[in-house]
Order: sequence, then structure tokens, then C-alpha cells
Amino acid sequence: MVMQISLVIFFTLHLSVTVVTSAKLTIINQCNYTVWPASSTSAGTAGNTGNATHTGFILKPGENSTITTSDKWSGRVWGRTLCTTDSATGNFSCVTGDCGSGKIACDNSGSRPLTLAEFSLNGSNNQDYYDVDLVDGYNVPMNIVPLNSSGKCNITGCPTDLNAVCPTELKAMNNGTLVGCQGPCAAFNLQVFCCAGSHSTPETCEPSVYANIFKKACPTAYSYPYDDSTSTFSCPATDYHVVFCPANSTSLNPVDQVGSSVSVGESLIAGSGTTRWLSTSGDFAFGFYQLPDELFLLAIWYEKIQTDAIIWYANGDNPAQKGSRLVLNDSSGLVLTNPQGLELWRSNFTSGSVSKGMMNDDGNFQLQDENSGAIWDSFSHPTDTLVPNQVMELNGNLSSRQGAFNFSRGRFKLHLQEDGNLVLNLINLPSNYSYDPYYSSDTNSDAKNQTNVGQRLIFDRSGLLYIEKKGGDNISISNQNGTFSTDNFYYKATINYDGVFTIAFYPKDPKRGQSWVIAKTIPENICLYSTFTDGEGVCGFNSICTLTNDQRPNCTCPDGYSLIDSNNMYAGCIPNFQVICQAGGNWGSQDDMYTMKELPNTDWPKSDYEIISPSSLQECKESCLQDCLCVLVSFNQSSCWKKKLPLSYGRNDQVVKGISVMKLMKNDPFSSISNQKKDHETLIIVISVLLGSSMLVIVTLLGAMFFGFPYNRKKIKSCRTNKNVVDNNLRNFSFKEIVEATSNFREELGRGSCSVVYKGTIEMMVDVAVKKLDKLLQDSDKEFQTEMSVIGQTHHRNLVRLLGYCNEGQHRILVYELMSNGTLASFLFTSLKPNWNQRFQIVLGIARGLVYLHEGCCTQIIHCDIKPQNILLDDHYNARISDFGLAKLLLINQSHTETGIRGTKGYVAPDWFRSAPITAKVDTYSFGVLLLEIICCRKNVEKEFVNEEQGILTDWAYDCYKTKRLDNLLENDNEVGNDMMSLEKLVMIVIWCIQEDPSLRPTMKEVLLMLEGIVEVVVPRSPYLYGSVSCN
Repeated sequence: MVMQISLVIFFTLHLSVTVVTSAKLTIINQCNYTVWPASSTSAGTAGNTGNATHTGFILKPGENSTITTSDKWSGRVWGRTLCTTDSATGNFSCVTGDCGSGKIACDNSGSRPLTLAEFSLNGSNNQDYYDVDLVDGYNVPMNIVPLNSSGKCNITGCPTDLNAVCPTELKAMNNGTLVGCQGPCAAFNLQVFCCAGSHSTPETCEPSVYANIFKKACPTAYSYPYDDSTSTFSCPATDYHVVFCPANSTSLNPVDQVGSSVSVGESLIAGSGTTRWLSTSGDFAFGFYQLPDELFLLAIWYEKIQTDAIIWYANGDNPAQKGSRLVLNDSSGLVLTNPQGLELWRSNFTSGSVSKGMMNDDGNFQLQDENSGAIWDSFSHPTDTLVPNQVMELNGNLSSRQGAFNFSRGRFKLHLQEDGNLVLNLINLPSNYSYDPYYSSDTNSDAKNQTNVGQRLIFDRSGLLYIEKKGGDNISISNQNGTFSTDNFYYKATINYDGVFTIAFYPKDPKRGQSWVIAKTIPENICLYSTFTDGEGVCGFNSICTLTNDQRPNCTCPDGYSLIDSNNMYAGCIPNFQVICQAGGNWGSQDDMYTMKELPNTDWPKSDYEIISPSSLQECKESCLQDCLCVLVSFNQSSCWKKKLPLSYGRNDQVVKGISVMKLMKNDPFSSISNQKKDHETLIIVISVLLGSSMLVIVTLLGAMFFGFPYNRKKIKSCRTNKNVVDNNLRNFSFKEIVEATSNFREELGRGSCSVVYKGTIEMMVDVAVKKLDKLLQDSDKEFQTEMSVIGQTHHRNLVRLLGYCNEGQHRILVYELMSNGTLASFLFTSLKPNWNQRFQIVLGIARGLVYLHEGCCTQIIHCDIKPQNILLDDHYNARISDFGLAKLLLINQSHTETGIRGTKGYVAPDWFRSAPITAKVDTYSFGVLLLEIICCRKNVEKEFVNEEQGILTDWAYDCYKTKRLDNLLENDNEVGNDMMSLEKLVMIVIWCIQEDPSLRPTMKEVLLMLEGIVEVVVPRSPYLYGSVSCN
């Protein structure tokens, strides 16, 4: 136990035998719980010849008992809490203050943490000396009250609930309950806190940040070992009361001192004069933070900082409109609603009733019950930032946002794993799949030494961030040595939207600067971290990462490539040219088509598919020029690495050795199409799902008519001006060439109702799929030419690419690139379920392909037959839509009476059976069915089920959704079952897609936005007119 050095010396100098007397210490319990008081006599103190009666006893609430001391007594009194007697052994023990005797009486000092009353009685000049000591921690409020008749002796103590302001790293927990506050010496065992070793003198041991916290809460109590001048009191020899939970403790409640109270019923209105609740110091604010787009974020922020001030937020995926309201009520806590009264967010807690809210001075907003106990707090639900006094427990996460002012969940995560390892992960959105870490603290399980395992990430009040190990040691994350005190600087630790974890500080004094200063970045150079095994990297596919002066990544596209999203440099790049991998036509030689550009100190380390060694630089370039798959080579020390699209983890840095050489098309015949497409992107994207409101539907359709039709006419006209370019895009095979390529149609790959598919091989040993159409309509020649004209203009990574065609005599044949992994049906409907991340990526690919067909082509293409057999999988299991354009092209509002019903039973939309126009919404319906099949890994219609209600998957799924039994849809699929919230979201999307009323179905663009988490999925209405079956 830490002794107060100067206090012992002080007692020694003043103890002399002058008057022989005794004192009575009356112990009073004013707590609303039982306390077991204890006392011990200080050994080895000069002049201490006395003893005390009653070294241990019990006091129930309201009871008191007296300890009588003998002459010259020096010793301590404290309270023990949460004491029990083992019924089997009779052993007595306490959670705090236990003296280790195994019985209620004590013969030793108490275990920390404990609040101590210290006495040295009847010293020189008949003086008593006393203090209340917090150096060994705190477990119960306490006062010492002298009973001297003069009334001039001081009352001292710590009457406040110090647990309420106890720094997280000092909290003493028992089975998840806070039972006391440790002293920093006991918590950290460092000389600077213990006033030992090189810090053993008053000159070298100064009050720590923790001592200042204790001192602020309890000004007259001992806060550190040399705290004599303000904490040691004297009084002519007298008797004393030692009071647990003094009556005035309520008025000194530390929560009232360090936080601002919010009453039940109070509210805030976004955009009004009342938009925030401040902490007492004014350092922190909780309320509506206005974003640049005139929307509002429910957040906590540093009130006195103008930039990057937000430390917590609630509705990042769904910012609130002006006029939205936040109210504090007793049953639900905080509830956020929009101006129409629709709930946007609420605080969730499992039990209790809210008595008040507290905006504390450490940045933590709490909901408290009537006993001031926290039943919900923002520190326990962190977003992307930690601040001093905040702790992240095992399995805790910080998730980045998507952009500077886009607070939707981003692509990066800081995670304290169950094994104690702190890692940074790249996340695949919106599936939430975590790729391998690109940073690790290496504090995970050690079979030989379990004390090395991390158990908490602590951001302490001194501004230090560290991992606390089970053995008590700490692993520093920050390299900041405490020079910049939290008394003078604000701090935060953030996982940023670019994947860099930063620790930063901001001067409280404006004269010292008004910007955040980065103290630490993890990793130090994120551009060089290529330890990811999958994913697109920090900057997305096909881009180059360069580190800026502030150690943050800057993402650029190489020549010949453009940003996918001009507003988001982290989204990756796409080539401005088309890689052509078939021979024939009038393309000319590879040398004529391409040029090679050198990029020094640049590399894409994860995109190799062939290595040539030894090789010269010229040989390396030539090899790439003659290889249609090769888009780039990296050359270093006589070795050549050939790379293909997509390029990942591109970086440019002086430490990157060698040179990369990129293959660029000299004169790209598709550039004019690409540029015109960019000039005519969609003017309006409906961001909200059609919610069953007929007025909303009408307004939406009128908007589409007003803006959409002139745009479509302009777009079609633009495409026609490039007809010659489009005609050159496809190779026109002769029938003889087709026969030779297929070895006279020898190897059949598949067969449909109107065609047979054969395997073939064309020049340069390129394998192809040859689709021979055998059932044609009367006007098939005209239709075929139309199909070729439109299909020839399509180019998307989620469509099967048409390489050429044969239109000779009665032969109508299409030549496609061959997909090596077959159909989605053969992949999906097997006894071994594919992993969920793979399935979800296929879902996104299909959705993106359909959005392109519906909105990205010169002439809208409605597929009409979306089903697993028409989804093919390439080498990397990316989804590719096939057979698009093979149904007769349907212009908007074309009636089914002119075309006949197209599609496959189980996937076909009910629109076909009614006198209604056929629109792209028929594909939305089929996609909904397909999405459900991918979720459940079973066909929509299966007659072999014993339970008839399970035979039609769409019916069964809706009723399982209604009855909250979605787990019934999953058969031995723990991967999906572990995230029921995501499953529910996907089933809700399915229900919107399969609405019988096509006007209520979302467009595929809206479906994609929901899948990507950009648009909220609202509760769907019933898709059926006449109900459905029950879920058992």
C-alpha cells in the first residue's frame, strides 16, 4: 500500500508523550447499502503505542458503532463493501477493502481500492492530525467530522460519488459492475504515479492528471503522496465521527459538477434556435450538426473547434431534414423523428427507465436512471472516433465514414478482436465482409504466455492510447509522451474514410494554433501496405496511391483511365478503352493499336498473372504488346511481371523499386461513345423507394415523362451518329468459320427453348461460346439486325461480351466470350452452399448489369428472362448476364399483346398476364425472385417439399417475414444466420421487387442503391392481392 511519505514524517515529528487520553471514533453509515467498517493500527510509527477496539464489524443503513482508541493511536479506518460469507467454508470476504483475514475482524490493511480515514491522535501539544486519503483509490463516500467544542476544526473527506468521474482506465469492475476507482499507482505501477525511485521527492513527484481529477471532485482529500499542504488537518484532541455517505453528498454529486443535465421531455429542433445541449465547460455539444447539404446529423462534437469536430454520430446513413425533432423520454430515451413524425433513430437499452440525460465534460452523453446510473451512453456505441477517458472492450469496433461529409458506413474498420488483437480491416460494402488486416498490434492469444493477450483499448485522460494486456502491462499505440497535456489540448483518435487511423490534438489556446496536429498515423504509409489478400485496396481498382505530406493517401488515375465517380477519388478508375482479345476484323497489329508508357517507382503488386525471368525491359514490353490480356508490366532486376485488369493496390513511392510500363491504345474507336455517354448521364435518380403512395407514384412518373423523354430522344440520336463505330465493334463470321471453330458443332454446352450453345475456338486459341438460334420469328432477319446493332454498343463488366455474329442465309449465330465457371444455377443449387460473400457479390453484379441495360444503353434493353441459367460466372466468379437482347427489343410502353409472353415460369412478372404496358419493371420482378434464390440457395418453385407452403419460395418468404421467422428460410446456413438484420433487409428488398403492382416496384437503380446501403429500405407492403400461406 502506498504510504503518504511526508504525512508519516509529519506525524513522527509531532508525536511526543504529553497527555495520556483516549479518543472515540463513531462510525456512521448513511449509505443506502450495508458497509463493513474496519480499522488497522499503523506499525512502526514513532510514538504509536495504542490500539483500537473493534477492528471489523457490520453497519446496515442508518446504523452506527464506536471504536475506542488507546493512548497515542495512529491508524486507519475504512469501509468494506459487497461482503459475503461462504456457506461451505465460513470464509468471510469483501469485493472492496477486504483485509484478507477470512473473518469480519481485521488484522491487516484493506485491499485497494478503498477510501481511507487516517488518524494520528494525541500528538505534540495535545494535537490530533487527520486526513481522508484517495491515494489508494476510492470505494465509498466518506467524511471525518471533528467533535471539538470550539467548532474551529475542519471537516474533511470525499463526500462525492467519485466513481461517476473515475477515468475508465482506473475503474475497478466486478462482474461488469463498477465497484470503485483505483489510484493511478495501483493501476499502472509507475514511479511517476507512486512517487518512487527517481520521483521519490516532492520536487520530482508532481500531481498527475488523475490526481487533479480526484482533487477537483474532493478538494480536501489526499490526491497524491505529497499532497500534505491542502489535505492534512489538525485539531486539539477530541472525538470524531467517520461518516459513510455523508448527508451533504447529494449536493456535491460530481455528475452535477462535470456534466449538464437534460430533463425528460426536453427536445431539440433541427434548424431552429435550440439545436444542441452543452456540457458544463462548453467543450462538448450534443445535438443537430448542420451539414453542407442543409441536412442535419445527430452528433456530439467539440463545440469550440470549427473543423473536423465531430466525435460521435447517430444517423450517418440517414441525415435529418430541417425541422426534425429529438426528444428525451423516459421509456425510449432519445428518439429522432423527421418533420412528418417518422422515426429515424432511437437509443436502445435493455432495461430501466430514463430519469435524465447528461452531457458530460469528457464528451460522453449518458442516459441515467433515478439512481444516476447510466443505462445508455455514447461511449459504449462509438462510431469512428475515440476521445480521452473512452475505452473499447473486446470485439469493439470503430467504422469509418464514406467521405468528409458523407457519414454513411465506410470501407474501413478498427477492431479489437476476441483474441485480443487490434487490427485495421478493409471492408466489402455492403456485405460487411472483412478482408485480411492491413495492420495488427500482435497482441492476440499467446499459448505460452496468456498475459500478453490484449483485453481493452484505452484512451486515457493524459492523451495516451494503449492496449491493456491481461497481465497488467500496456502496449502503447500512440508515441506521444505526454508533453501535450489534455489540460491544454483536445484529443481524438479516428479511423478516417481513407483507411488511416490517426491520433490528433488541437490547442485550447488559440494563440498556439487553430488546427488539428497529427501525432500518430497507423499505418505510417498506407499506400505501401499490400498485405491485403483481396479487395480493391485503399484507392479502388486501377488507380495509383501516393502519400501526401500529412501521411494520407491521394488517389489518381493513370493515363488512359478515368475516375468511376468524379466526386470520390477512392472509388477507383475505369479504362477509357476496350481491351480487344479476338483476332480478325480490321484492327491491325498490336503495335499499331497500342503504345507503352513508363511509370517509374510505380507498381500494382496484386495483379500478376505471369512472370518472365530473365527478361530485358524491351522483351518485357514486347511480351505485353503481343498479349491481349496484358494491360501493364512491372520490370525490376531482369524480371518481368505481366498484369491484367483489374489492377489493385497501385502505389507510387520512392521505395518502390523498378518501373511499370502501361499499355495504352493509340486511337481508341470507342472513346467518342464513352465521352458522349458521360455527357448524357441520367439527369434524375429517384433516391427514395416508391412507398405505396399513389401521389408519389404520379409525381415520379410525370417527372420521368417531363425530363426523360427528351433525354432519350437526344441519347438515341447521339448513338446513331456513331453507327459506323458500332458496326466495327463486332466481327461478322462466315458460316464456314463457325463450323471450323466448333469442329462442326461437336461439343454442346447447353440447350434452351430457342437455341443450342456449343464450345468453339477462334484465332489466337481463344475459347468462345457459340449460340445457334434455331426457332426464329417470321421477321427474324430484321429483328436479328436490330439486336446486333444494339448489342454491339453494350459494354459492361457484368454482361457477357458478344464478340461477333453470323448472319448468312438461314443461319443466325452469336459468338460470345466463354465463361469458365458455368451458370449461376449450377453454382447455386448444390448440396454445398457457396460462401455468403461470394453470393452477395454476385447479387451486386447482376443488379449493376441490369441498371446498365435499363439506363446505360443507347436503346433501353429489357431482358425479360432473368433467371439463374442466364447468369454466367467468369474466372473470378463475377456475375455476367447473358441472353440480353434475344427477346425482341421492347421500347418503353410497348404492350405484351404485340410481343407475346417472354420469360420462364417462376420468374415471369404478372404484368405479362394483364392488359398493361411491359416496362423494365418486369426485370425488377425477376431479379427479386433470383435474389431470394441466392439467399436461400434453392429454386423458387420446388414441388418435393413435404410442407406445401414451402413449395413456392416467394410466398413462403413473405409470410416468414410477416411472422418474424426468417430463420426458417435458412437451412444450415450459419453464415447468413449470424446477421439477421442484413437478412431482413434483403428480404424486404425482395418483397418490394415482387410487388404485383409494377408501379410499386423500385427501378433497378433504386434496388442497387438499397443493396449498397445508400438508400434506406423501408417496411414493404404486402406484394399480393389475396394473402399467402403461413410460415411454420
